Amino acid sequence: KLSKELSNRSTGRTLYILDEPTTGLHFEDVKKLLEVLHELVEQGNSVVVIEHNLDVVKTADWIIDIGPEGGDGGGEIVAAGTPEAVAEEVRSHTGRYLKDILAARKVAAE
Repeated sequence: KLSKELSNRSTGRTLYILDEPTTGLHFEDVKKLLEVLHELVEQGNSVVVIEHNLDVVKTADWIIDIGPEGGDGGGEIVAAGTPEAVAEEVRSHTGRYLKDILAARKVAAE
C-alpha cells in the first residue's frame, strides 16, 4: 500500500501516518525509507511516524516520547521537542539512548 501511495504524484498537502514502518526491514532498506520520507516532507507533506528504531527517531524534526514505561506504567508525554531536546530529558528512556547516538554522530562529524 505504501509503495503504491508513494508512487502517486505528491500534492504537498498529504498527511502520512506510519506505524512502525521499519519492522522487518534491513538497515539499507531503512535508509531508503528515510530518504523517501524526508523527500515527502520537502515536498510540503506531513509525515507522522510511530517508531522505536533510533535510526529513524534521530532524524525526526519533532519527537513526542510517551512513557515513561510501557503499558500501565506509561501513557504520559515525558518529552517533546527536537532530538537534541529529547536527549536532554532525564525522564525519557528514549532520550537517554538518543543522547549517546547524537554524541557519537557529533564526534564522527568532527
